[in-house]
Amino acid sequence: MEQEGYKGGIERPEGDDKGDDQKVCENICEKAHEHEPVDFEAAVEQASSIMEAIGRVVIGQSAVIEQVMVALLAGGHVLIEGVPGLGKTLLVKALAATVSGQFNRVQFTPDLMPSDVTGHALYDMKSGEFKVRRGPVFTHFLLADEINRAPAKTQAALLEVMQERQVTIEGEALQTPQPFMVLATQNPIEQEGTYPLPEAELDRFLFKVYIDYPSQAEEIDMVERVTQSADALDTSKISALITPQSLKALQDSVLSIETDQSVVAYAVNIVRMSREWRGLRFGAGPRASIALLRAARAQALLEGSPFVKPEHVKTMAKPVLRHRLGLTAELEIEGVSVDQVIQALLDHAEAPRS
Repeated sequence: MEQEGYKGGIERPEGDDKGDDQKVCENICEKAHEHEPVDFEAAVEQASSIMEAIGRVVIGQSAVIEQVMVALLAGGHVLIEGVPGLGKTLLVKALAATVSGQFNRVQFTPDLMPSDVTGHALYDMKSGEFKVRRGPVFTHFLLADEINRAPAKTQAALLEVMQERQVTIEGEALQTPQPFMVLATQNPIEQEGTYPLPEAELDRFLFKVYIDYPSQAEEIDMVERVTQSADALDTSKISALITPQSLKALQDSVLSIETDQSVVAYAVNIVRMSREWRGLRFGAGPRASIALLRAARAQALLEGSPFVKPEHVKTMAKPVLRHRLGLTAELEIEGVSVDQVIQALLDHAEAPRS
């Protein structure tokens, strides 16, 4: 079948004593030594410059910017949750603007069909052949805006591409550009006309990030900038700082971060504890162990540390686990949040000495 590129909607800008989870995570550590040496200091500087560029447009969300940057370095996807007007979409567009790649945005709505996201095959009357029209997922950065407004069948269109970086159309597997990242947003307070994301899809997000109101000083600064300049929120003013190829190399540099086996065991122990924790209907699976270790390594690089510390694991635990745990009805009635349960897990888990 002849292929046609997507042309619309593009915006630039329990086994042995170690356990199966730990063995998988240790395999990741071993792969670090299969890569060529990288300039560690240059990687740290490059990551910091990207964060600074985003911070000049997205005001008052430094913690959120850092978490999204960690996900970018770790090669994962992000689910951003927050009320309207906090700059979720602006954050994604600013991130994409720092990379000279493609950025596509899909506004998820109840009538959105799976083929509107992935693409489809169509019959060309002139040539007498079927052609593949690629959907907006064939990009470097995909913004799935208000993802919970689309029904389950449309949400499921992202399952394959988020996990395997490919889309199967008419039996043919088509690869997405590399690197590939999905950043999805959802509104936690408006539930009418929304569809909860299934656990299988939630598990494919590396992070679930909460974006909250800025502080008073940050909000004053934001208002002053926006009212004094029409270009204050213009992401087109952000110069591209890195190419997709360089970004892939930057992501690979995360694999050079040394990780002691005691830290791997610590990360795995936190995840495994969640499966038997009182007050949880279900805990996190092995994918969470892998995600926690990857995120901790990316966090270490951002801080300029050549090795992972237990503190990096602790810092990344909440964004990695909060969408992978299910609270019992009793805890929900008591008003206990999933972040409080994660903190209890961290307090109970014995961390190795730094």
